[in-house]
Amino acid sequence: MSVVKSICVYCGASFGKSPEYLSLAQELGRQMGRRGIRLIYGGGRVGLMGAVADATLAEGGKVIGIIPDHLQTAEVGHSGLSELKVVDSMHTRKRLMFDLSDAFVVLPGGFGTLDETFEIVTWRQLGLHDKPIVLVDHNGYWDPFLDLVDHVIAEGFARPAARQNFSIAGSVGRVFDMLEGVVETREPSYPERI
Repeated sequence: MSVVKSICVYCGASFGKSPEYLSLAQELGRQMGRRGIRLIYGGGRVGLMGAVADATLAEGGKVIGIIPDHLQTAEVGHSGLSELKVVDSMHTRKRLMFDLSDAFVVLPGGFGTLDETFEIVTWRQLGLHDKPIVLVDHNGYWDPFLDLVDHVIAEGFARPAARQNFSIAGSVGRVFDMLEGVVETREPSYPERI
């Protein structure tokens, strides 16, 4: 496995109901900054997006935000980043995030996070990339997603191998174990939820 130098993080532009989501985002950002891994993300300063960026920056890490001009106000573009790219559309945003990243880590989030996650998993299924995708589970947040994936497979719209297009990590530390190859990220079924 090649060395991961840049991680695209998908996550919510809000904090969610549990304060533990904020802790998760901050821990991911701190670890990225300490490890010298560049954060690529949606460019906002609010919610989990802002928290992961701030935590990465606080540890001396580099952060590149990519935000469409129509969301610059709504998501409150982060002005303290290493670089903020304002682009013309969501499509451009997602493509540039993909191009700049070696791997994808998904924290809890809403419809935008789900959209990004399904797209990047689909691109992998179609053979457009082989970059690792790791969903960080906390208290079963991703269980409904996994149930939906299993339902799609059970109904014959995807092969069982579709489960291998992403991994589940039960902790931030586990994410880095997976990305560093300490544990296999392409397991035949969902990894344990630690």
